[in-house]
Amino acid sequence: MAELVNLNQARKAREKAARTARAAENRTRFGRTPLQKALDAAEADIRSRKLDATKRDDRER
Repeated sequence: MAELVNLNQARKAREKAARTARAAENRTRFGRTPLQKALDAAEADIRSRKLDATKRDDRER
């Protein structure tokens, strides 16, 4: 005889597995360590300061 399966529990288990897989994918796609975030912020600051240092002042006209 076949094993009885609660369809509600099977549906919930399938949805939970899908959510877990999606969460793992998002962690690899969007997850960054605080060190990586700080490094990116520092690089952006350096680029901004370099850009500001090379701007021309055309207000003398």
